[in-house]
This record gives sequence, structure tokens and C-alpha cells, in this order.
Amino acid sequence: MSILSYATGIQHIGIPTADMAKTLAFYQDLGFEIAWQTQNKKVAFLKFANVVIETYESPAAAGHPGAIEHIALDVTDVDAAYAVAKEKGY
Repeated sequence: MSILSYATGIQHIGIPTADMAKTLAFYQDLGFEIAWQTQNKKVAFLKFANVVIETYESPAAAGHPGAIEHIALDVTDVDAAYAVAKEKGY
């Protein structure tokens, strides 16, 4: 039997970060809300519609092979969304 026999979708995506405060600010600016956050281990789950991101502070992992390179959002106007992203320095 395959694991796909039990899977119903993606539960969350794990993304390491070297700077939790900047990461939270970035994703919140995109519209994600903090669904849950630890106080001592620097882990946060952020939710946007049906997508959940778990970000965790791990300077050694952030930016290295295996770390997430990007996440794409569906948009209604790619040119307008690109202009906003460029204006914000993303």
C-alpha cells in the first residue's frame, strides 16, 4: 500500500530561518496569520487560506540545499502583485 492511500493533502511546509522576527513580519505582510507560536524555541505556524507554514529559527539550515527556495501565491493580477512586491523590496 502507498502512503498516498492515507494522505489527504499537505499539512504544512517547514521553512528554516536565520531571523524569526523578519520572517514573521514578511509573512504577516503577505497576509499570513500566526496560528501558533512557541515562546522559547522560536517556532511559529503561519496560516493563509488552506496553507500552513511552520517556520523555525535555524541559522545553520536557512539558505542551504534542502531549505525551501520559494512559495508561490495565486494572484488575480500578476503585474500589479509584482509591482507591490517590488515596492516592498521582496
